[in-house]
Amino acid sequence: MGSDSKELLGIEPLELRFPFETKKQISCSMQLTNRTDDYIAFKVKTTSPKKYCVRPNSGIVPPRSTSDVIVTMQAQREAPADMQCKDKFLVQSVVVTEGTTAKDVTGEMFDKGSGNVVDERKLKVVYVQPPQPPSPVREGSEEGSSPRPSLSEGGSLNYQDTTRESDEPPLLSATSAHKDPKDVTSDSETSALISRLTEERNSAIQQNNKLLEEMDLVRREISKQNGGFPFVFVVVIALLGIILGLQLDFEKSTVGQKTEELESLKHD
Repeated sequence: MGSDSKELLGIEPLELRFPFETKKQISCSMQLTNRTDDYIAFKVKTTSPKKYCVRPNSGIVPPRSTSDVIVTMQAQREAPADMQCKDKFLVQSVVVTEGTTAKDVTGEMFDKGSGNVVDERKLKVVYVQPPQPPSPVREGSEEGSSPRPSLSEGGSLNYQDTTRESDEPPLLSATSAHKDPKDVTSDSETSALISRLTEERNSAIQQNNKLLEEMDLVRREISKQNGGFPFVFVVVIALLGIILGLQLDFEKSTVGQKTEELESLKHD
């Protein structure tokens, strides 16, 4: 806050606490309260403008009312050492005339050189453990300190305007489980072999069914003829049918066993 100005906006909380998780956007909110009879314009700045999105990052708080501000941290690839964050936020506020809208708020309003009385409040950023899964919250070194920094604190920090709309989050380097190329090739060959054996088995079953239908048709033709065929010819046809059926059953059983073995190896 300026040394010669009164507090224009009450800010709650004075620490922005983010339940930090990697590769995930995280938001927290702060409430600006105008306890005066004046219209107050505000603007939010930060030392890391590319890292945070603030909605709204500027606006007007009417007399005796409040305004909520949402601060969103972009997804981070990794957690900082000891979960400590050096980022800071600066909330500037100034008295404006009645009828001023959010679109009328400009950066020049908060320039102390213009003669305006500018109130400035500095906010810290604190990373906390996410609520799930439940784990003991480690107390940071900043616990117990005054939530409101001194006037000299962060004097050399470079506060910049925040963005109003969230940009696309940066692409994260995905760390997926790497599979051995040999294993991939083996799985592909096994699947192809199983598919081929399954087709052969289905083809053998179709041929067997077709032969059985043809044999049944032959038997019907023989029974229709008056003189009939010699008994020996009928026996030979029956034996050939039995042998052919046994052979096809054997081939089908062999293909099925190979398929089961390959599927078992694939699952293992």
